[in-house]
Amino acid sequence: MNRQRRKFMLHGSGLWLAASFYPGLLLSENVMDIVMAGTVGGAHVWYDPYGLLIQAGQTVRWVNKDPGNTHTATAYHPDNYGRSRRIPLGAAAWNSGFLLPDESFSVTFEREGIYDFYCLPHEHAGMVGRIIVGKPDLHDWFGQENANKDVPTVALKAFPTVDKILQEKIVRV
Repeated sequence: MNRQRRKFMLHGSGLWLAASFYPGLLLSENVMDIVMAGTVGGAHVWYDPYGLLIQAGQTVRWVNKDPGNTHTATAYHPDNYGRSRRIPLGAAAWNSGFLLPDESFSVTFEREGIYDFYCLPHEHAGMVGRIIVGKPDLHDWFGQENANKDVPTVALKAFPTVDKILQEKIVRV
């Protein structure tokens, strides 16, 4: 065996050993992408997928692939513009800020439950999404009257159902 190959084998085995203790080093399936998109001229905008089932500890990355619009990924939470809470009690609120084309934003979800989010400038166009982490607790916020009080009707109709997400795991446009 020549020196270069021996050196490669030595370093490669160290990488595999490290990966066995830290599987996230090599596995990219821990990150799920949600694309922000729209038609030319912005007449229609969406997240794809807009419904997603993940496990606690997974990361979701929103990527703006819409060349003509800025978008946000904003949790329904009082910390974000005083909105109703539509994420699990005790979960941290997030707001990506305005993402230009090809920019991205990530959140790692640690707490099980149902997380609803929206695009700040396009909520009234129905640009909303839902992430379910693990097994949802339907007694937390889901279905409570005050959770729907400040959400536009078009947005409420656009969310995929919990049952559909649990069945399909990924709900696309």
